[in-house]
Amino acid sequence: MGFHIKDRGAYQKVAEAFKKQQNGATVADIVAKTGLPLHTVKELVPLAADEYSARLQVTESGEILYSFPRGFASKYRGFRASLRKFGEKLFKGLKIAGSALFKIWIMLMLVGYFVLFMLVALASLLISVAGSSNSNSRSEHREGGGGLFFASFIFDLIIRLWFYSELTKAVDQTYYGERTPRPKGKPLYKAIFSFVFGDEDPNKGWTSKEKQSVLAYLQANQGVISLPEFMTLTGRTPQAAETAITAYCAEFGGLPEATEDGTVVYQFSDMLLRADRRDRSYSGASLLKRLPVFSSNTKGMNVWFCLLNGVNLAFGSYFLFNALNTGAITAETQKTASYIYHVAYVLAQLVADNPLPFITVGLGAIPVIFSVLFWLIPAVRYQAVKKGAEAIKLENLRKAGYGRIWSAPGAVASEDITAEADICRPKNLPKAQDTIIKEMGSYTVPEVSLTDSGTTVYAFTELEREKEALQKYRNRVHPQTLGKTVFDSET
Repeated sequence: MGFHIKDRGAYQKVAEAFKKQQNGATVADIVAKTGLPLHTVKELVPLAADEYSARLQVTESGEILYSFPRGFASKYRGFRASLRKFGEKLFKGLKIAGSALFKIWIMLMLVGYFVLFMLVALASLLISVAGSSNSNSRSEHREGGGGLFFASFIFDLIIRLWFYSELTKAVDQTYYGERTPRPKGKPLYKAIFSFVFGDEDPNKGWTSKEKQSVLAYLQANQGVISLPEFMTLTGRTPQAAETAITAYCAEFGGLPEATEDGTVVYQFSDMLLRADRRDRSYSGASLLKRLPVFSSNTKGMNVWFCLLNGVNLAFGSYFLFNALNTGAITAETQKTASYIYHVAYVLAQLVADNPLPFITVGLGAIPVIFSVLFWLIPAVRYQAVKKGAEAIKLENLRKAGYGRIWSAPGAVASEDITAEADICRPKNLPKAQDTIIKEMGSYTVPEVSLTDSGTTVYAFTELEREKEALQKYRNRVHPQTLGKTVFDSET
C-alpha cells in the first residue's frame, strides 16, 4: 500500500460504497451509504480514488464525481500489498478461531467434567458391587445395594441425555433404526456459549444505520430537518436530541439557521450534492430496534445445561469438601473417608504420586468455580437483558409517540401514543405514554384541557407554528444539482 491509513475500517466502508456505485458517486453519496462523518469521507475518498484508479469529473457546482469505468481493481498488487491483505485475512481468521476455541473450551469444561464425574461414580459403584459380592458384611451389602440404585440413576440420566434431550440434535442419527435422520440443531459448543454469554447483539451497527436513516430523510426533504423530526427519527429525548444533532452538524456539515419567525432548523446542504438519485425518497417510517433475547436456545436445552452444571457443582463441592477435611488417604483416615472420595483418591494415584492436589484443584476448586460462574453470568445477564429490552421498547415507543404528536399537534391524548408491535410496548404502557407527553412538553409547553368524558388533551400550538415555518423554509430551498461536467480526467 502506497499510503498509511489510520482508520482501516472506515476506509474499507468507503471502498465498498464505491464498489457498489461504480458508475458515479460524490462525497455526499459515500456519506449517505456509509454513515461516516463528512470530514472522514473527504479525507478517505481521494485515497480510495487513487488506489482504484477512479475517473474524476468536476461539475459546475464544483463537486467531484468519482467513477470507475475500467472496473474496480486496486493498483497496489505488489508483495507489500499482498502481504498486508494476507495479514488482514490472517488476523480475521485468528479472531474467528479464537472465538470458536473459547466456545469449545466452555463446552469441554461443562460436558467433560460431567463425563469425568460420572466415570468416577460408576467406577466407585462397580468396586462397591464387587466388594459386596465377596463379603458377608451386612453394611457392605447395603452399600452395594445403594450403589446399584445410584448406578441405575446414572445410566437413566445418560440415556435420557443422549436419546431424549436436545443436546444431541446436532448429531445426525436415526430414530430406533429408522432411516429418517434426527433434526439438526446448532453445534453444542455454540448452544452452550449462547446460554452463558448470549448471542450477537441484534442491533449491531445501529449507530451507522441510524445515521443513514437520518441522512436519507435529509436528502428527501431539501437537506432541512427540525429538532422534533430528529427526535422522531432517533427516539431521543429533547435534551439528548439537541446534543446529538449538534454532533450531526459537526460530522455532516450542517448549520443551525433561524426562519423568519425565529424557528430553529438545521440545514445540511452538502448532503444534496449527489449523483445517485435513486434513494432520495424516504418511506417516513422510523427504524425500530430489535429486542434482545436471553438465548436463542430452546428452554429445554437450557434446562439440560443447568442440570449438567448442577451435577458438576455437586461433585466438585463434594471432592473439595473431602479434600479439605479428610486430605490424604492413610491407614488412619481410610475407614472414615467417604467411599467415592476414597475410590477417586486410589484412581488418582495411578497417574500422580500425590493425588491430593489433583483432587483438591482438578476435581474440586476448578469445577466449583466454573459451575458458579456458569450460573452467575447468565443470571446477571438475564437481568441486564430485561432492563435493556424495556429501554428499547420505550425508545421505540418514543418514535411512534413523537411522530404522532408532530403529525397532529393540535390535539393529543396519552391514549393516542400507541403501537401495535410488542417491540414498542413497555411493560407499564400508561406510564410510558405520560412520560413521552412530558418529554415533548419540556421542548414546547402544551395547552391542557379536559373533554366531556374526562380525557386530558394536550394542544402543542407552538409545534403547529413550527411546522408551518419549517415548510415555508423548505419551499424556498432550491434543490442543488451537480450541473454539467466542466472537467474530465479522462479527456
